Amino acid sequence: MAEIELGEVQTAFAEIVWKNEPVSSGELVKICRTELDWKKSTTYTVLRKLCEKGIFKNVDGIVSSVMSREQFYSAKSEKFVEDTFNGSLPQFIAAFMSGKKITEKEADEIQKLIDDFKGGKK
Repeated sequence: MAEIELGEVQTAFAEIVWKNEPVSSGELVKICRTELDWKKSTTYTVLRKLCEKGIFKNVDGIVSSVMSREQFYSAKSEKFVEDTFNGSLPQFIAAFMSGKKITEKEADEIQKLIDDFKGGKK
């Protein structure tokens, strides 16, 4: 599994790649210059690091994801629950919900997720 910890800069870069993929490395340099005020070397350095982490790949100058945005954030969430709550989803939910109110619609959506997982739909 890819290393799922990214700093703020790497996360901003990853979001750009996910939004634009597949994207040529030259176009990615232009986007990063515009959106992040980066030089070409910075773009290639961050790209290389995220490729080494197994999140992206750069094949023949075309950058695309190995791990989708959804897979990345899912893995990051799983690691957080594992590290912080010994892998206990009920403990995480209890801590997250502590002192919060949810709407009936939110409760219904959560119940549907639970029912779908129990029924093997996910």
